[in-house]
Amino acid sequence: MLNDLRERTTGFALRVIKLVEALPSTPTTRVLGTQVLRSGTSVGAQYREACRSRSTAEMVSKLESTLQELDETAYWFDLLVGSGVVRELKLRALRDETEQLTAILVACVKKLKLTRRR
Repeated sequence: MLNDLRERTTGFALRVIKLVEALPSTPTTRVLGTQVLRSGTSVGAQYREACRSRSTAEMVSKLESTLQELDETAYWFDLLVGSGVVRELKLRALRDETEQLTAILVACVKKLKLTRRR
């Protein structure tokens, strides 16, 4: 599971990079692109930090940070589509992966919190 999520979050970051590289160069897309690039590539970095946690509490905290980055990335996707810069269809797969990663990490956090209470 750990390696699978490492690969998925790295793949997610690479797909975000390709998206940003394909954006037209306008003042708006430079700002939105920078934001989505920062948050989208941070997902994998935050997840890797979580994997190196020294305690369950630290892991929960790092995974929650990963979830925050995913949510922020989804927001920038919304703005890219809402502003008409990117068609919804082009982002469908990335949005789906965002939702899947979010669901997986939420389940991990819930399980860790239950384990910690016992």
